[in-house]
Amino acid sequence: MERRTFLKNSGLAAAGLMASSAVPAFASQLLKENSMEQFENTGLGKRFRPKNKSGFGGVALGNGFNANPDIECLQSIEAAWNAGVRYFDTSPWYGLGLSEHRMGLFLKDKKRDEFTLSSKIGRILKPHDDFKLDGLWKGKLNFSYDYDYSAAGARKSVEDSLQRLGVASLDIVFIHDLSPDNKDMKGDWKKYFDIAAKGAMPELIKMREEGLIKGWGFGVNTIEPILKAIEVSDPDVFLSACQYSLIHHKDDLNKVFPKAAEKDISIVVGAPLCAGFLSGKDRYLYNGDFPAGVKEKLASLQRVANNHKVDIRTAALQFAAAPDVVSGVIPGAHTVKQAQENAASFKAKIPAGFWAELKKEKLIEENAPVPKG
Repeated sequence: MERRTFLKNSGLAAAGLMASSAVPAFASQLLKENSMEQFENTGLGKRFRPKNKSGFGGVALGNGFNANPDIECLQSIEAAWNAGVRYFDTSPWYGLGLSEHRMGLFLKDKKRDEFTLSSKIGRILKPHDDFKLDGLWKGKLNFSYDYDYSAAGARKSVEDSLQRLGVASLDIVFIHDLSPDNKDMKGDWKKYFDIAAKGAMPELIKMREEGLIKGWGFGVNTIEPILKAIEVSDPDVFLSACQYSLIHHKDDLNKVFPKAAEKDISIVVGAPLCAGFLSGKDRYLYNGDFPAGVKEKLASLQRVANNHKVDIRTAALQFAAAPDVVSGVIPGAHTVKQAQENAASFKAKIPAGFWAELKKEKLIEENAPVPKG
């Protein structure tokens, strides 16, 4: 069955996303009336940036946390597109190929110059029916993986991703999970980093020169690899996940952002909602633990939000997008409701008094940028 027929039969194309009863009234109204102009990138600087900071992250499309139906995932991508989102991020790691397949099924039919697409390298997938892997990815897995940060590995990973996505080019490639928190590396992340410095990094620069990609960097959950990569190579953009949110942002703000800005490097903020913690989910990031104090801080944030009638998810996404150095914010979604609520959050108006009270209560750093109004 052709994709267009498939979507029509699902009720998506026939009914129209804007009329969906699953979409809250506030989200539909915001999507109609407001724009994302406040969070557009300026176009200044020589390095590539997406046009708009409002993005879509592909973890849930890879069955992160839950096994999600194909049609639900496709509908969520279309909902994001219809709401104006034009930056999409995925990875071979997300569901071991599943996220790229699902994202590509929708994006392959769009004009390539109308959207920004990023994926990642570092793991080469190998056919392995019923591969068993405890942790984040749910449902049936049909691939295992090996780490490869060599030049040849980087080239193969990009080519494999293009095949899974069904597109001819990527805009951004992130070197993925080469980081101290990667338990697979057993504390040897610097050895992998040295391999990448001699292999993947120069190969990605070559791909950029060839025009196969427009920019590259690291996609990691800690700040150390980002700072080290700035010292040894010529990256364009970093995906800094788990490090810039209403809950935790001091290290990125004071250590990473200034170094990046000096080099005209931008930051894509991953996990801006702390994997759902800031949008009502009973989880914090990806390892199943609640660090000391995070629930208490969320309660304090919610108290201030209630004072100003502000939605916490909306505040979290706009806070992540506020710094000039940030070029993208990529909350995940696997339903129409989630995708449209996320997009609507970038169009909402938040009173200046809300941010002022957060700073007065020391719930965000005094020097943290906030939306201009």
